[in-house]
Amino acid sequence: MDIPGLPARRAALNLIDAVLRRGETLDQAGGSALARISGDADRALARAIAGEVLRWRTDLDELIDSATRLPLAPDAKARAVLQIMLAQVLRLETPAHAVIATGLPLLMGGPRRLAHGVFSTLTKREVALPEVPSLPEDVAGRWGARAEAIAAGLAEPPPLDLALRDPAQTAEWAERLGGTSLMPGHVRLSRGTAVEHLEGFRDGAWWVQDLAASLPARLLGTGEGRRVLDLCAAPGGKTLQLAAAGWQVTALDNSKRRLERLRENLKRIGLEAEVVQADALTWEPEDKFDAILLDAPCTATGTARRHPDVLHRIGLRQIEDMTAIQEKMLERASGWLSPGGQLVYAVCSLEVEEGEEQADKVSLTAVPVVASELPEGLVPTAEGWLRTDPGMLAEVGGLDGFFVGRWQK
Repeated sequence: MDIPGLPARRAALNLIDAVLRRGETLDQAGGSALARISGDADRALARAIAGEVLRWRTDLDELIDSATRLPLAPDAKARAVLQIMLAQVLRLETPAHAVIATGLPLLMGGPRRLAHGVFSTLTKREVALPEVPSLPEDVAGRWGARAEAIAAGLAEPPPLDLALRDPAQTAEWAERLGGTSLMPGHVRLSRGTAVEHLEGFRDGAWWVQDLAASLPARLLGTGEGRRVLDLCAAPGGKTLQLAAAGWQVTALDNSKRRLERLRENLKRIGLEAEVVQADALTWEPEDKFDAILLDAPCTATGTARRHPDVLHRIGLRQIEDMTAIQEKMLERASGWLSPGGQLVYAVCSLEVEEGEEQADKVSLTAVPVVASELPEGLVPTAEGWLRTDPGMLAEVGGLDGFFVGRWQK
């Protein structure tokens, strides 16, 4: 059936199914789900629809259930199609007639009349989504008292953050790119900017990096030629930061594909680092390091505003798996420091098991984070750690959720 726009909606349906049924990330699912779409605009539309469904799924389901006499099964295809249809009307401002024309064909041979009736009932009611998305019950339970504030930061996809090779040129690049800066070496642009077409991209003046993701490397200061190990380094944002700050960087990661991207980024920016493909749980360095940055594998729940699939893929099992790996890595990294050397541990996770509880196990001497090291509006915890979440700095576009701790040997 050759209906304009239908392939994008079918791809969105496949993306959502891959996340909810197979536990894949949106990025993992994109390879097969988007393979049959030729245009960039349609691929972007499919990702946008899937993202909005996953961001607002709890609230979309509540609307659907309010218009059905008997509840649809949680995994019913009709429910998924209705989620896609409602997300387009309520979040992407797609005209209702276009939604119907491209939505109902997804149920060919299925309950099209039911879906049409539910959609028509809800649009006639002029229903709306709340200002803040409702979190899945298990997620809200894990995040406890923080859940409401975090959810407030998930309503919109994030802006585009750039990290500058030369922080001294912050004001110049903010003006040239039409952006704003929240601290030296950072420029924030509005969402939807085509990165490769921006001034300075080809010249290597900057790279894309969320503001929160840039903070762990900043906490190590300037290198002045000293040796630093960037553990789990790919795709390389923190390696670039450390090299630009004068560190002699060893960048280690076990992913060949991701290290290729790291090398490409180093070449584009014009920086150097020793790149090592190895497993951090078995690798042994020849010499000690003056500093180590461990951006550990984690559940990545702190990236929910840009990757809303984590709201539905991550549970206690995944958290337990990650904490076991993190604990081993922390123990090994602590032994690779020279006397006086500093260790920074970071995870882009909102789970206390991966952050605060891991920090409590470190046997080194804590070096508290201080407010002057952070963007205005962020403060360290009482323990001297850094904890960010998507609800912070919301008035200027927010930031990802991270936990960061620092110690000295």
